[in-house]
Amino acid sequence: MIVTDTNLIVYLYVQGQHTGRAEGVLRRDPTWAAPLLWRSELRNSLVGLVRRRVLDLDKAARIASGAERLLAGFEYSVASSCVLHLAFRSECWAYDCEFVALALDLEVKLITTDRQVLKAFPDTAASPEDFAA
Repeated sequence: MIVTDTNLIVYLYVQGQHTGRAEGVLRRDPTWAAPLLWRSELRNSLVGLVRRRVLDLDKAARIASGAERLLAGFEYSVASSCVLHLAFRSECWAYDCEFVALALDLEVKLITTDRQVLKAFPDTAASPEDFAA
């Protein structure tokens, strides 16, 4: 099991230059977990793609449904105190630290493309390239 950031989920479902990275992670470990926040972040990303006419609304809804099936049973709440401490210590945003907090709680790697998170939490976070290698 891994904790995935929302960008990796988008890369998996929206064909583009980073899709192969996400597919490599999925091949290496098909059990993905995320904090509950991922749903809102995904919806926000998808509506942005719809507004930019990269996707139509029906395709965005299908992507959301597929991603929800992928993470079914592996969505978690995280302790606010932990998130706040991680955010303060690292200067990362609290919503990014939700993913870090979950990875620490589950004792698994967070796979992320966020450079600031990778730098602040090198023992917990790994890039898709490093993980899938």
